Amino acid sequence: MQPLIDNARTFGQRPEEFAKLAEGQSPQVLFITCSDSRVVPALITGARPGELFELRTAGNIVPPYGSDRPTGEAATIEYAVEVLGVQDVVVCGHSHCGAVGALVRGDDLDGVPAVRDWLAHAADEPGAGDPDDPTVMRAVQNHVLAQLLRLRSYPCVEKRLADGRLRVRGWYYEVHTGAVREHRVDTDGFEAL
Repeated sequence: MQPLIDNARTFGQRPEEFAKLAEGQSPQVLFITCSDSRVVPALITGARPGELFELRTAGNIVPPYGSDRPTGEAATIEYAVEVLGVQDVVVCGHSHCGAVGALVRGDDLDGVPAVRDWLAHAADEPGAGDPDDPTVMRAVQNHVLAQLLRLRSYPCVEKRLADGRLRVRGWYYEVHTGAVREHRVDTDGFEAL
C-alpha cells in the first residue's frame, strides 16, 4: 500500500495538468470491463483523464435492464449514452477471468453468496469453455458477446444504435501478453486490433 500512498501524495503536485478537468468531461467511449486489478483500461488504451467513462463490474457483466429496479450499472450506461453522448461502448473481457472461470467450472460459490447471485446475471452460461484452460478464452469471448446483446437491449443504447450515433464493440484482452482482440461481425471471430 505504501507505494500507492507515495504516488498519491505526489500526484496532485502538478495542478496545471489537471485544471482543465474541472471544466467538465466529454469522453467519447464508455469502457465496460471487469473489476480485475490486472485490467487497467487507461493503460490498455493509452487514455488520459477525461477520455474514458468506465464501468467496472465483476466479470464485466451488464445486468438486465429494468426501469422498475434501477441498478448502478444501468445508471452508468444511461448517463454515458444520454448525457455524455459517448460514440462508442466497449465491452472488454479478459483472459484468466475468475468470474467466467467459476461459471465454466461450475464452482461452488455458496461461501460468497453476493458473488454467486451477481454471476447469475451473466446472461447465458459462457459455454464452449474448457474447464482445464486457465485463460478460459472461448468462454470469455462468448461471454463478451452475450453482454453485448444484453447491452443492446437497453432503451438508450437501442435508440442510439438505430439512429447511427453509437457503436458497440466487443474486446478480449490477454493479461499474459497484453494483446487486444476485437470481435469482427464479418468473420464472427476475435481478431487483433
